[in-house]
Amino acid sequence: MYGVTVAELIEKMKLKYMTPEIDVEKAVVSHPDVNRPALQLAGFFDHFDKDRVQIIGFVEQEYIRQMDPEKKKQVFDRLLAEKIPCLIFSRGVMPEEYVLELCNHYDVPCMVSDQSTTDLMAEIFRWLKVKLGPSISIHGVLVDVFGEGVLIMGESGIGKSEAALELIKRGHRLVTDDVVQIRKVSDETLIGSAPDITKHFIELRGIGIIDVKSLYGVESIKDTQSIDMVIKLEEWDRDKEYDRLGMEDQYTEFLGNQVVCHAIPIRPGRNLAIIVETAAINYRQKKMGYNAAKELYNRVQANLSKPKTEN
Repeated sequence: MYGVTVAELIEKMKLKYMTPEIDVEKAVVSHPDVNRPALQLAGFFDHFDKDRVQIIGFVEQEYIRQMDPEKKKQVFDRLLAEKIPCLIFSRGVMPEEYVLELCNHYDVPCMVSDQSTTDLMAEIFRWLKVKLGPSISIHGVLVDVFGEGVLIMGESGIGKSEAALELIKRGHRLVTDDVVQIRKVSDETLIGSAPDITKHFIELRGIGIIDVKSLYGVESIKDTQSIDMVIKLEEWDRDKEYDRLGMEDQYTEFLGNQVVCHAIPIRPGRNLAIIVETAAINYRQKKMGYNAAKELYNRVQANLSKPKTEN
């Protein structure tokens, strides 16, 4: 089944597992959102999002505390009968014995977190968004350059891995070589990562496989990175007209998200690492509101509009 296991959730969020009789390797969370079942504890189950992680926060705990014992059992019996993926108590509050008995009866894992409810919900939501977002795998190299995620693409053998290695030697960080797993976490954000089997490795033709982490240290690698810009390497074509000013950004699309894209022609003597660094810095400059091409255009227009003086 598509999703993440409750075992992964427990490990990532450092949760205390209260129902060890239930196999959390088989329990699956398939929805990235989380829910606080306040209305459900009051008996209202219309439009209940039962596929979400359910979190009992401070308000819910206070509401439950004021119930009589029989009512408590009834509301939890009704909640857990919905077959929710799991139940988490925040702020270190330990669930009562009857809750654990009902969890075991309905095969619903129960956990406890020491975090505040708001922090716990935000962290789970962020993590599940990354893990459960739509994803694709593409051929390319992803590098963190000055904090910007640069996806280098191009035909096999064109020099993507060599450019990445030069960037690593210049202090930047490798995310993945050859295969890039792209996951959509929002309408603005794409996250790239490496398959477990090729993580931290680079293939260099004529040399073979190298372990970047072992050769250059842990500061040279990164597990995940947002994809902010695409560099497409292509063979130099004398007859093709290349963009020389950059007045308007070009884009490519992944999973419905638009990403700035630059086509870079390859010729002997061009230093790809410096070009990629410059592209990353220029992209950051544009995000800060400065566009060098438009500044040049404005200067030219201002110069042309000046009245000419006669000799």
